[in-house]
Amino acid sequence: MSMQLQLDINHFLATYWQRKPLFIKQGIAHFCDPISPEEMAGLAMENEVQSRMVLRNQDQWQASCGPFSDFSALSNNGATLLNQAVNHWHPACADLVKLFHFIPNWRFDDLMISYSTPEGGVGPHIDQYCVFIIQGQGKRHWRVGEKQELKEFTSGQALRHCGPFEACIDVIMEPGDVLYIPPGCPHEGYAVEPALNYSVGFRAPDQKELLNDFTDHLLQQQMSFTRYSDPELTSDAHYGEISRHETNKLSQLLTDLIRDPDVFLPFLGQHFSNSNHELDILPLEPDQQWHQADLLAALEAGEYADKVAGLKFLYLEELTNTLFIHGEAVTIPSEAYSDYQQLTQPGCNQMLIQKILAGRHYQPLLDWFNAGYLYLV
Repeated sequence: MSMQLQLDINHFLATYWQRKPLFIKQGIAHFCDPISPEEMAGLAMENEVQSRMVLRNQDQWQASCGPFSDFSALSNNGATLLNQAVNHWHPACADLVKLFHFIPNWRFDDLMISYSTPEGGVGPHIDQYCVFIIQGQGKRHWRVGEKQELKEFTSGQALRHCGPFEACIDVIMEPGDVLYIPPGCPHEGYAVEPALNYSVGFRAPDQKELLNDFTDHLLQQQMSFTRYSDPELTSDAHYGEISRHETNKLSQLLTDLIRDPDVFLPFLGQHFSNSNHELDILPLEPDQQWHQADLLAALEAGEYADKVAGLKFLYLEELTNTLFIHGEAVTIPSEAYSDYQQLTQPGCNQMLIQKILAGRHYQPLLDWFNAGYLYLV
């Protein structure tokens, strides 16, 4: 039987999401590990996969980044191997993420998986994003506190830890159990026995990150910007002063830019359709690229189209006739926009893809196949 999320979604969103932590005993029915520790080690050997090894010896911590070729440390207690964005590289792990598609795609970051030997973990810490932690094989002891301000410090020159906290959840998780942790809640988990944990994380940018990325976006735009001007300047201005009137004008200069939908909305689409992690995209060589008729014939003959795992197709409610894919903005003709919009939904609708390819406005979709964003199985 397929795995099922045992959660009243509307109640969860209204009561817990971004508010307080929640433990769900047997939160995933019929749970079965989609990956083995051996497969995790294989992924951690690859350059494209972001991986870490964390070693704990009582209060001493050591962390290193992959790729790795030596996994002998995992034969000792207190060791943890972590792989980021495993959903990009492992189809069965990508299927696990589908259980959380009730949260908008632009918020999703990645599926991180950790394998720990007894006493292994990453220490007490605070994350500033939402995460669902699913217990796989083995058991892990988790403690989670309510949102609070705690002293944070660096351990072993690599790990960000927080001070002691009082737990509102203190539980030993078993296969199929789920733990939801909102931003700002301190937590720590240590394996009781060799254990796999799956962390489904959701992005939550702060003002600094957004402003920094918006600035980078502006630097790439070929457009004119409004320059500060003060034709109303009078002789009673004080030489060393920036007046309130002037600071208001400078603030308005920036506010007007952010409120310009022609500038800010494309940035949001491009920014959030970009993945924070490597994707398995293989563009076709010029002599291998599809032509409309050949691709349509292959699909009609029974070949199956799929999207690259982790690739984001997004659109903005306020921005018509534009789709965003892998950080790129693509203009879609009005008469085909509703069909293309459906491509942003989970899965890959085969009849829809054939319909678009058979129509007049097939070129964007054909370009995405040739760019490696979609492929035939």
